[in-house]
Amino acid sequence: MTTKALTIPRPVKLAAARARVAEVLKAAGEETAAALRALPDWSKLEAVLGGIADQSPFLWGLARRDPARLLRIRSLNPDAALDEALRRLSACHAPDCTEAHAMSLLRKAKQEIALIVALADLSGEWDVVAATKALSRAADRFVVAALRVALRLSGDRLALAHPDEPERDCGLVILALGKHGALELNYSSDVDLVVFYDSRSPVLGAGPGAKANSLRLTQHLVKLLQERTGDGYVLRVDLRLRPDPGSTAAAVSLDAARHYYETLGQNWERAAMIKARPVAGDLALGFDFLQEMAAFVWRKYFDYATIADIHAMKRQIHAAKGHAEIAVAGHDVKLGRGGIREIEFFVQTQQLIFGGRRKQLRGARTLDMLRQLCTDNWITQQAADDLSDAYHFLRAVEHRLQMVNDQQTQRLPEDEGALKNFARFCGYAGTAGFARDLLRHFRAVEKHYARLFEHAPGLDSLAGNLVFTGAADDPETLETLREMGFRDPALAAETVRGWHFGRRPAVRSARAREALTELVPALLEAFSNSGDADSGLAAFDAALARLPAATELFSLLRSHAAMLQLFADILGGAPRLAQVIARSPHVLDVAIDRGVMAAPMDVAEYVARLVLFHNAGPSLETFLDVVRDFGNEENFMIGLRLFAGLIEPDQAAQAYAALAEAIVRACLARVEMDFSAEHGVVPGGRCVVLGLGKLGSREMTATSDLDLVLLYDFDPERPESDGQKPLHATVYYIRLTQRLIAALTAPTRRGKLFEVDMRLRPSGRQGPLATQFASFRAYQASEAEIWEHMALTRARPIAGDDGLAATAAATIAQTLYRPRDTAGLAKAVRDTRALIAREKGDDDGWNLKLAAGGLLDVEFLAQFLALAHGAEAPALRQTATAHILAAAAKSGFLDAETSESLLKAHALYANVTQWLRLALGDGANPRHAAQGVKRRIAAATGLPDFGLLERELAATRKEVRRIFTQVLAKG
Repeated sequence: MTTKALTIPRPVKLAAARARVAEVLKAAGEETAAALRALPDWSKLEAVLGGIADQSPFLWGLARRDPARLLRIRSLNPDAALDEALRRLSACHAPDCTEAHAMSLLRKAKQEIALIVALADLSGEWDVVAATKALSRAADRFVVAALRVALRLSGDRLALAHPDEPERDCGLVILALGKHGALELNYSSDVDLVVFYDSRSPVLGAGPGAKANSLRLTQHLVKLLQERTGDGYVLRVDLRLRPDPGSTAAAVSLDAARHYYETLGQNWERAAMIKARPVAGDLALGFDFLQEMAAFVWRKYFDYATIADIHAMKRQIHAAKGHAEIAVAGHDVKLGRGGIREIEFFVQTQQLIFGGRRKQLRGARTLDMLRQLCTDNWITQQAADDLSDAYHFLRAVEHRLQMVNDQQTQRLPEDEGALKNFARFCGYAGTAGFARDLLRHFRAVEKHYARLFEHAPGLDSLAGNLVFTGAADDPETLETLREMGFRDPALAAETVRGWHFGRRPAVRSARAREALTELVPALLEAFSNSGDADSGLAAFDAALARLPAATELFSLLRSHAAMLQLFADILGGAPRLAQVIARSPHVLDVAIDRGVMAAPMDVAEYVARLVLFHNAGPSLETFLDVVRDFGNEENFMIGLRLFAGLIEPDQAAQAYAALAEAIVRACLARVEMDFSAEHGVVPGGRCVVLGLGKLGSREMTATSDLDLVLLYDFDPERPESDGQKPLHATVYYIRLTQRLIAALTAPTRRGKLFEVDMRLRPSGRQGPLATQFASFRAYQASEAEIWEHMALTRARPIAGDDGLAATAAATIAQTLYRPRDTAGLAKAVRDTRALIAREKGDDDGWNLKLAAGGLLDVEFLAQFLALAHGAEAPALRQTATAHILAAAAKSGFLDAETSESLLKAHALYANVTQWLRLALGDGANPRHAAQGVKRRIAAATGLPDFGLLERELAATRKEVRRIFTQVLAKG
């Protein structure tokens, strides 16, 4: 399909544009105005002028300021006008031309050529190919003129061989790379120049020597071209494509360049050299050097490792940032998906692969090489046509973007109104037709580009250089890292470079580094998207230092984009979870094997997975290792699902509790089996484990300990066990409890599971570890204090004998839910809360449990309501705080508004607590956490930033304390 050419700009305000053109004609004087109107193409020129008057401040300024110049250049055809403008540059070479005069001549020529090219482009006299050739030709002449001036003005320090032609045999050559080298220069682009010199040159060797003279000449050249004066500038110069730009001078000796390319040259530099062209100075020296470089650029044989690296090169040189999806508003027509860079890379990649054996594929110009690839049957005619059409169209759009204000931009306007105006500047009546054509070309490019790399890792759009080879930083890489969100880009670059140099055990094999090459851009992008790029990178580096090998991990991450982003998010947003990965990298295997989308398991499912370990087969030591692996992996998976947003915090709380319950069941079953093998069983003996606290209420977090009470019963007529080493029932169950605690808490080579707290048993630390059921029942009926009954509202049997579990549950209900003196109960609750405040404090707002108006106030209110009204309202006989509060409202013991406030507060506290424990662990103050962590915690509550979360928590604490005081005052 042939591309629709952009047409003459359409003014947004036609009458105003025409009026501005008329004003210029009036100011030009009658003779000049009449001559302009007499031009054969005046009607078209008038339309173009109207468009730029309305849309391009830069071009309108050039046209308005000098109508005589406008007449002069439009009296000739564009090629002749260009020739005439460039001819006037010869005045720069006059012996008496000063630096200031040369700078003025160069800048005025730049202005004139900018107007010549723009008018020829906008009127349709030149297509993109003609315009870019003209711009490149002009850039060549500017560089030649500037170098001649610099050489001439340095003549007294140099032994110039030919003073009338100072560049001849001067020993210094300037190569143009990029679009300038390929004669495809943008309308408002910098020029990529590389300056090489012959260190043995007699011309340059005079005085301070070749290195110093070359550097001084290069600096003078840049000043002549780039320094802004009242007449503007000539060209923006970029010297960063020279070898190892972080550690080399602006001019590089040819010997150093040869050595660099032979030993350290990268594939991206091979691609850059395809477009290299000598443009100024000792041209013969430049052509000889490029001939030598042919072996570096063009490989004789297909090197499959190199091909793999070329497939990764786009990700090596560029990282995705903001251009992942095709769009119109705000899309970058060069770097974005489906843009110009993908067309260029499509061509250059195949040139590097096949050009070593096919010299016809070694050309610099994109369109020429598309045709040649088609001629050689490497691509279809359809691909060549589609990509050529897209190249023409997108380059034309790129030019008009840059014509607006002479800025090096390729990004379309984001604002709807600005985009509509720009569409008219491109000759469209409105946005619809412009968007339709743009999207058609973007999608065509994307389709062919994807086919080229369909067997390679996913390649993303571009944002800037990401080069980590060599011994020093690439400035563009640092800028890219900075734009990606790295606060210390130099440290980030050094860290990644260290991986390529094998400074971590995990990346000392060539295979690992090859895998890392493809992974790094996506990894950095993932860190960038995580919210705290530096923390993520540092945590990953620490993990590599601990891992003996990482090839498999790299391959897995490279193959699982979602897992890679999740992994980076964890490293940057949840340091505690990242530490789990660093200590036990195999937990990621579990996540990849089962997938983070797997639903959290309930107790029965966890128990079913653990049942194999209850048998006598494995040793106790093996069982303890396996159950720790199981517990830590499943704890990690719950946290991973929460972190990924696949489950809500309350679901995570229930999953943590279900996991803990299953592990307690498994450990109890195992220690009972082993204990009975040694000591037999107690006749009629049975035991049950009660879970209290957050385990009992199913409100656990990633780091919660276990509040447990073990109750036992036996036949009093036969109190001794029947094994080889008989024990009295009391001793038997105390020792069994000790073994259970050890099974849950003892650290092994696989880590530890839980901390266990047995202080909620009758008489606390003074009482025996295991409690006979009859004693428990009597104690709770007559001796227990109110705070113990409050704690018991969260008790539930979680392991052991089913019959005793049912009996214990009934006894607890009978003990707790009976008629009470609510006023006395309220006073006891208030006194207990006040005692805790005196002993532990209540003024730390980030101690969400103990702060005045915090989680403990909400829990105490729920427990008060359950004890006060559970006898008459069975719906209150629940262990979960939120369930009690909801039931209290339905039963009429709380008004709807108060219940809603408490439920909202409880959800807020619980959600934040879940994320604090997941991301930071126990006791951490999030005020000191990384920004990524703060954002995550705030987002978990639906708030946009951490400051708002702090204010929300403060207001909530105030309201909860008000309700706490009000409810308990009534009793």
